Amino acid sequence: MKKVVLAYSGGLDTTFCALHLTKDLGYEVHAVLVDTGGFSAEELQEVEDRAKILGIASFTILDVVDTYYREVIKYLVFGNVLKNQTYPLSVSAERILQAKSLAEYAKSIGAKAVAHGSTGAGNDQVRFDMIFQTIVPDIEIITPIRDLKLSRQEEIDYLKKHGVSMNFEKATYSINKGIWGTSVGGKETLTSSEYLPETAWPTQVTQSEPKELVLNFVQGELKGVNGEKYTNPVEAILKVQELAGPYGIGRDIHVGDTIIGIKGRVGFEAASPLIIIKAHQLLEKHTLTKWQLFWKNQQAEFYGNHLHEGHYLDPVMRNLEAFMQSTQEFVSGEVRVMLYPYRFTLLGIRSSHDLMSNKFGSYGEMNKGYTGEDVKGFTRILGNQTAIFHQVNQSDDA
Repeated sequence: MKKVVLAYSGGLDTTFCALHLTKDLGYEVHAVLVDTGGFSAEELQEVEDRAKILGIASFTILDVVDTYYREVIKYLVFGNVLKNQTYPLSVSAERILQAKSLAEYAKSIGAKAVAHGSTGAGNDQVRFDMIFQTIVPDIEIITPIRDLKLSRQEEIDYLKKHGVSMNFEKATYSINKGIWGTSVGGKETLTSSEYLPETAWPTQVTQSEPKELVLNFVQGELKGVNGEKYTNPVEAILKVQELAGPYGIGRDIHVGDTIIGIKGRVGFEAASPLIIIKAHQLLEKHTLTKWQLFWKNQQAEFYGNHLHEGHYLDPVMRNLEAFMQSTQEFVSGEVRVMLYPYRFTLLGIRSSHDLMSNKFGSYGEMNKGYTGEDVKGFTRILGNQTAIFHQVNQSDDA
């Protein structure tokens, strides 16, 4: 029997793949859950128990949360990356590291194939395939959902026929949990007009009283929350999620252009990523120069789009990461945030690197570094070429 490594999450698609690969195609299936955060110990145990009743050869959990932060999330924060000014790449960033980890695991056990449960109508199929064909070019890639063109209902019918019991009502939505947000797709997101119902969101709103949150950044990385220091930013990210998630903050629906040319919608909740990115961005506005901000914004947008479309292994990504890392030397300080149901407000920052120091003047009131005569001369030179253009090219009638 040929070994196949299956990207397994325990959801509808990967449950179908595990059973189909075993019963219908005769593979020795090694199911691997690449944990990028968001799972409790109980949830991981449930996934393992469910996997083992499907007749697979083995089930493995690869804990890559810290690697995910160091190699991916850190740079999404440095770049304040939000796809279409909305989406923090909750799933696309995960898929890159998951595919990379799966490819390396497949090599380690001598597998002849790798499989994933992506459909033929989304981005994940491209992300997985691109990583696999780069790291393990000689291994076969199997994609049952895509190849058989299955609907979710057809998958449910197949599993019921083979006596597999799971929460099929919940399976109406495809939910992907990770440290950098949770995506929710299905039903309403397949339309252009409908919004997800309250019950579809994994985190329900239980907090209503406003609460202040103080985030401490050290060279661009979140290292403190409400006075508590963390050596590992992963713990700080989870703490923000714990405090802000119950407010229903970070819910939205992302509308975007897929890699394969069609438009798509996906719901997501990402309280921690959105708060951290916006707080970090505010701190940068105070601590970086105008041209640092300008060039970082240009490069970070490209970085986010390139990662979103699966090009993580392109060497230009390492070049951009080095640039973004270099911009964070003085991005240190605290940011105050107020939490409310469904929203948050950035209150302000405190930093020893704040370039808005009143030692040099107060905007709109006074200056201490130059005189009015200095401004007159500066303005004449600054606008000199524009003035020359209009004087040379004014009409004779003017």
